[in-house]
Amino acid sequence: MTYRAPIAEILLAVTEAARPDGGPAEDVHADLGDGLAEATLTEAARFAENVLAPLNSAGDKHGATLEGGEVRTVPGWALAYKQWAAGGWNAIAAPTDVGGTGLPFLLDVACLEIWNAANMAFGLCPLLTLAAVDALHAHGSEALKSIYLRKLVSGEWTGTMNLTEPQAGSDLSTLRTRAEPQTDGTYKLFGSKIFITYGDHDMAENIVHFVLARIPGAPEGTRGISLFLVPKFLVETDGSLGARNDVRCVALEHKLGIHASPTCTMAYGDRDGAIGFLVGEENKGLAAMFTMMNNARLNVGVQGVGIAERAFQKALAYAHERRQGRRSRAGGGDGPCAIVEHPDVRRMLMTMKALIAAARAICFLAAASIDRARRAADATARRIAADRASLLTPVAKAFATDIANEVASLGVQVHGGAGFIEETGAAQFMRDARIAAIYEGTNGIQAIDLATRKLGLSGGEAIRREIADMRAVLDALQQTNAEGFGEMEGRLFEAVEAFERATLFMVDVARTAPDDALAGATPYLRLFALARGGTALARRALAAQKSLGSGASDPVLATRIATARFFADHIASGATGLELSVTRGAASVLACDLALAI
Repeated sequence: MTYRAPIAEILLAVTEAARPDGGPAEDVHADLGDGLAEATLTEAARFAENVLAPLNSAGDKHGATLEGGEVRTVPGWALAYKQWAAGGWNAIAAPTDVGGTGLPFLLDVACLEIWNAANMAFGLCPLLTLAAVDALHAHGSEALKSIYLRKLVSGEWTGTMNLTEPQAGSDLSTLRTRAEPQTDGTYKLFGSKIFITYGDHDMAENIVHFVLARIPGAPEGTRGISLFLVPKFLVETDGSLGARNDVRCVALEHKLGIHASPTCTMAYGDRDGAIGFLVGEENKGLAAMFTMMNNARLNVGVQGVGIAERAFQKALAYAHERRQGRRSRAGGGDGPCAIVEHPDVRRMLMTMKALIAAARAICFLAAASIDRARRAADATARRIAADRASLLTPVAKAFATDIANEVASLGVQVHGGAGFIEETGAAQFMRDARIAAIYEGTNGIQAIDLATRKLGLSGGEAIRREIADMRAVLDALQQTNAEGFGEMEGRLFEAVEAFERATLFMVDVARTAPDDALAGATPYLRLFALARGGTALARRALAAQKSLGSGASDPVLATRIATARFFADHIASGATGLELSVTRGAASVLACDLALAI
């Protein structure tokens, strides 16, 4: 089965995120009205389904190659990218003064899900270019912006993020790449970077690398890191491309998945030094790079939603087509039935569907908060929104990419033995999804960030506001006795209660026993996601019930209630166990030295 973008579900998540309290859409998202969001998503779906999705399997089989020092992408890749850029897709949320359309980031995120569901290896390139636009627009000099920003916004040039080195991994304090200042104000960079996504390719005429490096005499650790813009081709004063810079891809990684996305080992300064330009201030590069990374982390979460959706669609189609075994339910015939009739297969498929819906809701809530932080007229509203975006981003990235792995694995399971065979395609989604929980900061790092930094935002007001919003949903649930809701209110009440108790515990031990907080960080993040995702789906169910009560007959409305109920009964019900892991599990984590001895 080929990919079909779930426009109705994505549009619903966009609409809900634009009005998180269930009221009217806010002014900051007013430009998504009058059918613009739906029209944009429909066009994105058409391109994804007809151009990107057909290339996905070929990209997996063929992969990117390194030939004569140049990276060659999969046949058809470069043409697809040129069509994508010509469609203006890279410019959706970029500022109008640099060639963007200035639409909400929320709409851009919705389109990113579609690109990545259709072809995750392709979707990585635009994802990083968007992050490069953010960093350059926020921190670049006017001279740099005048040369590079419009080309990046249009998609004519692409961007990369160069952090990791062989000896450093996630510990950026040990970076060794050096940047030597020159008399003309430029720098010459010497060093190597690994795991650089789309570090080289043949889809665009220039590649703009954003590189972390140290200037001689810089302080040790992360306080001595600066950020540099290093183009593949230098740019002349008239804007034309000049000489090739001293930066090259010297190797491609042979990966478990996303084979068509070139993951490069980059060498800077093998000859005279790679010419680079300082972005922001000396020794403050990490702050500038985090501008690039924070939105990229959310976008990776959306990538997880996309690949999970693709795996679900394939498993669902197979479950309807594959006939095996007999019905256990009354009224069944004598012959083999479609496996979707079997309760355990239905359980797996509903688990996939509910996890995707919850992860999508969390990601879109974070994206909408970023819009409010940028666009709200009131300074207090902007600050509150920025806090919420900061709080939700690690949850969105980690939960959505974790469930991508779980959903893709379930997709293989639904296929049975056929899922383990590459020709069926289910295995590719499982292989491709695996990296998302690792790059842009592993999910363990996201959990640590949440537990040690984000809970304290504005003196704890951000997390208190989030819990209050969850409780508002519980209050609304308590007032309904609609058929089909089952024990949704009770299960979600338990989840939110468990989350609030765990939050109080984490805030306390972060001060008094920091190792206990670190030991409980990952289950705490999952607990957060269950409470937030469950209440988001419940809000959707309440809106659906209201429509049904007003005479609407769309069967999708009942499906939304069923999905929220399933999440509450079968997924959010794990909240109390996670609370125990958070509040009473640290001792067994910290006492396991002997058990892990070699």
